[in-house]
Amino acid sequence: MNNVVIVESPAKAKTINKYLGPDYEVLASYGHVRDLPAKDGSVDPDADFHMLWEVDGKSAQRLNEIARAVKGADKLILATDPDREGEAISWHVLEVLRAKKVIKDQPVERVVFNAITKQAILDAMKKPREIDVGLVDAYLARRALDYLVGFNLSPVLWRKLPGARSAGRVQSVALRLVCDREIEIERFLPREYWSLIAQLSTPKGETFEARISAADGKKIGRLDIADGATAAALKSAIEASDLKVSNVEAKPGRRNPAPPFTTSTLQQEASRKLGLAPNRTMQIAQRLYEGVDIGGETTGLITYMRTDGVDMDPSAVTAVRALIGADYGARYVPGSPRKYTVKAKNAQEAHEAIRPTDPQRTPREMARRLDDDQAKLYELIWKRTVASQMESAEVERTTVDILATGSGRPIELRATGTVVTFDGFLAAYQEGRDDEEDEEARRLPAMAANDALKRVGPVASTQHFTEPPPRYTEAALVKRMEELGIGRPSTYAATLGVLRDREYVKLDKKRLVPDDKGRLVTAFLESFFDRYVEYDFTADLEGQLDKISNHELDWKEVLRAFWKEFTSAIDATKELRVTQVLDALNEILGPYIFPAKADGGDPRVCPTCGTGKLSLKLGKFGSFVGCSNYPECKFTRPLGGELGGEDGSAAGPDGVKVLGKDPETDLDVTLRAGRFGPYVQLGEGAEKEKPKRSSLPKGWSAAELDLQGALKLLSLPRLVGLHPESGKPIEANIGRYGPYVSHDGSYANLDSPEEVFTVGLNRAVTVIAEKKEKRGAGRGGAVAGRTVGDHPDGGAITVHAGRYGPYAKHGKVNATLPKGVEADALTLEEAIKIVDARAAMGGSKKPARKAPAKKPAAKSASAKAAPKTAAKTPAAKKTAAKKTAKPASKAAE
Repeated sequence: MNNVVIVESPAKAKTINKYLGPDYEVLASYGHVRDLPAKDGSVDPDADFHMLWEVDGKSAQRLNEIARAVKGADKLILATDPDREGEAISWHVLEVLRAKKVIKDQPVERVVFNAITKQAILDAMKKPREIDVGLVDAYLARRALDYLVGFNLSPVLWRKLPGARSAGRVQSVALRLVCDREIEIERFLPREYWSLIAQLSTPKGETFEARISAADGKKIGRLDIADGATAAALKSAIEASDLKVSNVEAKPGRRNPAPPFTTSTLQQEASRKLGLAPNRTMQIAQRLYEGVDIGGETTGLITYMRTDGVDMDPSAVTAVRALIGADYGARYVPGSPRKYTVKAKNAQEAHEAIRPTDPQRTPREMARRLDDDQAKLYELIWKRTVASQMESAEVERTTVDILATGSGRPIELRATGTVVTFDGFLAAYQEGRDDEEDEEARRLPAMAANDALKRVGPVASTQHFTEPPPRYTEAALVKRMEELGIGRPSTYAATLGVLRDREYVKLDKKRLVPDDKGRLVTAFLESFFDRYVEYDFTADLEGQLDKISNHELDWKEVLRAFWKEFTSAIDATKELRVTQVLDALNEILGPYIFPAKADGGDPRVCPTCGTGKLSLKLGKFGSFVGCSNYPECKFTRPLGGELGGEDGSAAGPDGVKVLGKDPETDLDVTLRAGRFGPYVQLGEGAEKEKPKRSSLPKGWSAAELDLQGALKLLSLPRLVGLHPESGKPIEANIGRYGPYVSHDGSYANLDSPEEVFTVGLNRAVTVIAEKKEKRGAGRGGAVAGRTVGDHPDGGAITVHAGRYGPYAKHGKVNATLPKGVEADALTLEEAIKIVDARAAMGGSKKPARKAPAKKPAAKSASAKAAPKTAAKTPAAKKTAAKKTAKPASKAAE
């Protein structure tokens, strides 16, 4: 008997083949086998949304191998991942095989398993079903929507907003969340408030803290003491009062464990506790899912990691409860298993939560089989799973009210504390929080009503100011998207990756900050396509996709309704002039582009000519602020007021901030805003002589730059010393590609801009020597790198460190790793996709063009002109086509 089983990855195929035995042949599709071509017409609304699918060269080869195997098989079993994408891959494979007419009388079965373990695989084989048409339709609708938005909205951006790269159905809404939060921060007005905390002692001499809670018969909240005078008066009254306990109230309480992980909560918790970005978390989870060698057999350690379900298989619950009883005791096992329900608006198929495939594989036991990051993530998943089935923690919340009398003003203070009387699930795991509180650990001493209390030292009176909401971390943005019903578990990490790759956002201290480009795109979409970046509209569309997957809606009806309104919005922008776009952006982004001046003057008056009006301008390299009197006045600057703090108020009226005097020349050292970013300048320069300037290195804040830092930059290049062998100077400097040292025409990168000012001779000589060694090795071939594994077509895939970043190498194909993909974490499956994509684009270097053997015979002037003119038009068309095709592929991403 010969059964052919199709899965996604070769690693999974190899493992499953061992489980199923000789009667089965397990083949890998290597992910999706077809996709929509990156060109207009791949989805045709006029043909009832007919979709044109394309098979690339590598996938075609694998599909031929699958077709050959299926041709003589008794049965075809489609065993791809248990989600919409997995269902879609199975459907694509089946469609191709039917087109090749290799499916005849063989039965076709669809099986799904949530873990790569022998038992899970064997159980799945006993429960075959047909391909779920609802899931496939939902996939087709989502793919069509994303394509139609990308390929119709992105060209509008390119025409009306130079510098913008793409728009997307989900990515643009996620970007709006980041931009809206930034606007909240910019518009935030801090509010002054004061806190009063008294250090008190009981009759037994035990000390604790109490805060003011009421005065003159009125309750006092956190923000109610608004100025120093009020705080001082209350402080004096407390210090002049006698203090006694008026009431003690102790209430028992319970804290319940969190459910086991979903994709979203795993990404959030891994970010909080392990500092992992969502994309990195999913890479590690994929490895844990595919498994490690245990006793000569590859076994998956966790269940499928793309899920929004919180339920667990009953057998897994039983195993976890048994482990809890054995390791923690019967007191920690609840009377009945805990059941969890999904709170997210858009939870889809009833997937199982992320959990260990076998709870008996403890983190300590698995640590020796895993690398550090894998071990830490496995421990996080294991502990959360175990804690989710443990008994609740029992706490006692105590509140002590205190009267302050004798000063003429009745004042009340309050002390609170929580004591854990039974740790329950806390013995295994405590969920991380962005705003950690210490109340849990604050224990109050024993007190009773009418106990006299003494004040220990003066009352602490402290001034505070309210703070704006924090910028989103990647984990917090994922959480917010999930709350709003935007996106899906499998798309969160990819969406954030697109925003970073498009340079719409950047990470600063692990927080997402919108770039100028991102703010402009969001403002444009809010002005002219507001409906399509609305949170409710996007969430409602996700809800419709869910109904399609549940067989409640027809997918083409959803597309028809969407397309009718969307094309009307696109058509409305065809006659849109650039001046109208600029007026709309100036209005929306006014407070950001033209920050208020400290003297109350008009922030839009040109600081150079004094008569022109500043406005947003769109240029070849993106957006900037310029004067309306151009070309007579050539004043320009970047967006925002970054020269002197967040409002730009510390900069001078001409947009120049004076940092101080150069002690050697007595010239002004100034910080200025250039079209390509902030820079420092020494003096104004003599006639026909440019003053000395230096751009701020990447990572340096213009708002925080002082005179000392500016002088350091202006002192470059810095002489490090003379090379001990050549006797020639070694210099340190910051260039276009970052910090470096140079010697006799050789350049070697340094780790950071700060090292330019501290690097010593020994270190400089070493990095130059290392650079020469690498260059020498490069002449004879690539420097030896890590072997990732063997390509299905033969030959090893290796990963190397290159001049422009890490790259994967297979034969003559060198493929740079995409942003966010770490060389050390690169998997074989990822490497294959990367090198195959590069090969399809022409990854290997073309041979150098040989010179003609002999000079062609001379021709008359007219004969020369004719062929040149004739050849010009097709060549131009070819170039134009290439330029159009490239951004189209970006739009689809």
